[in-house]
Amino acid sequence: MNSFGIYFILIVIAVAGVGALLLWSLRPRKDRAAAGVPLEEIEVPGGHATYLPQMLQALHAADLAFVASRGDAALGRTVKRERRRVVLGYLEAMRGDFERLLRLARVIAVLSPEIAPAQEWERLRLSIWFSLNYFLLTTRLRIGFGIAAQLNGLGLEISDLTMRVERAMQELGERAALATEIASAL
Repeated sequence: MNSFGIYFILIVIAVAGVGALLLWSLRPRKDRAAAGVPLEEIEVPGGHATYLPQMLQALHAADLAFVASRGDAALGRTVKRERRRVVLGYLEAMRGDFERLLRLARVIAVLSPEIAPAQEWERLRLSIWFSLNYFLLTTRLRIGFGIAAQLNGLGLEISDLTMRVERAMQELGERAALATEIASAL
């Protein structure tokens, strides 16, 4: 077998692996809400941004070293394990925020008359990007690698999406108010 064949096989395996990871991360979960969203539950999520500094502090190596220096090695391992558990929970909450944002973006797209296919592709691209990053972050965290910079980047991306959804909701509200004003004037 020549080197081209080996590279081709490795590329096929890598593509299949990424595809399998993508399908796994997009699988339906038991705790996922129903597709219908009651109007009273429509609000733009963003709670993750409030706790991001605390999560970054929990992952900081100097902070863990300080805890380990004040106690024995068992305490250091326990604190590290608990902090990983908390950050994993935080990542799961970020995933929930992201899914709610995408669901809200879908609702806005249905209500907006000039929805473009490019926006649908953008939502698909964001979903794939988030799923891959979420999987990589949780895997790296479970293995024991540092993820502070990537966690910060993921938080910033969700915050950016939150601002875009809020802006779209505001524009939709302004259009509805204008339509109501025009209708009442007639």
